[in-house]
Amino acid sequence: MKNNFEVLLKQAKTKLISAVSLVEASLNGLDNYNSEQKYSPKELEPYDALSDRFIRAVETCIKFFKSYEYYLYTISSDTYRDLLLKMEKVNLISSTAIWVDMRDIRNRVVHDYLPNQIKNIFDLIMGEFGNELLQVKGKVEKIN
Repeated sequence: MKNNFEVLLKQAKTKLISAVSLVEASLNGLDNYNSEQKYSPKELEPYDALSDRFIRAVETCIKFFKSYEYYLYTISSDTYRDLLLKMEKVNLISSTAIWVDMRDIRNRVVHDYLPNQIKNIFDLIMGEFGNELLQVKGKVEKIN
């Protein structure tokens, strides 16, 4: 049973690294979103790609966290917050609060907001949240 779970954990690790690598590729060279600029559909494509990749990366990380939690403790948390607290305890994430905020932004990305709200979302994704994903990727890469 343990071997089967190690295979699943390895697959979850590979998916996390791939998903965060796509976010990283979107972040490289992308200018900050300007709420004053009227973007054409073509100019919005990199931002749309970033938001889609961010959503997938957060979901992929959460799936990995669930697998990793079960691998470490052989139990699953009842709540998302409990899961994050365990990931913070094992130093996989820097802060439970950041991940709660990341999930909130993930939920808000799918709705239409005013340009200033969109700018705030992209500033977070391109700043604090992007950095958090990259740090998690680096830590996960070191897990055997």
